[in-house]
Amino acid sequence: MNKITQLCIILGMIVISATAQQADVKGAFLEKWENSKIYMLAIAEAMPEEYYDFKPTERQMTFKEQLMHIKSNMDWLSGTYFSTSESERGKNILPTTKAETIAILSEAFNNTKSILEKVPLKDLKETVTFFAGDKSKLQILNLLQDHVTHHRGQLIVYLNLNEIEPPGFVGW
Repeated sequence: MNKITQLCIILGMIVISATAQQADVKGAFLEKWENSKIYMLAIAEAMPEEYYDFKPTERQMTFKEQLMHIKSNMDWLSGTYFSTSESERGKNILPTTKAETIAILSEAFNNTKSILEKVPLKDLKETVTFFAGDKSKLQILNLLQDHVTHHRGQLIVYLNLNEIEPPGFVGW
């Protein structure tokens, strides 16, 4: 085999390996999760600290409560359905400052990522008992992102109501 053929085989294997990693649902999720974190933290940074207790109506959560609700849901879903370790389940801490709130939120994103990195891809096919009926772990993974997206959309409205321009979208 000549050197050009060997080089083509090696390059082909690299391309196949990279394509397989991109096609991996967990790998794609983790890449999206990191971008979701970046975008969420940019939104949290955009709101001035004096507006962290703002809520559009009496029946809604404050900006800070929304952020902590997102954090709690990440802890619950990742800790309950993807981990058996009590130490990975996060703690409900009510922050007092913007900086503390952002740090806690960032840590929750990182903890969720760390938990999910350990989950074998085959486990996403497993069915778990969920309050809305039995779901696959892949469905729980999708819910994890959908919940963040849902509340992040509300937070963008909070920014707009205070005439604060939201950060540009960070997607895939």
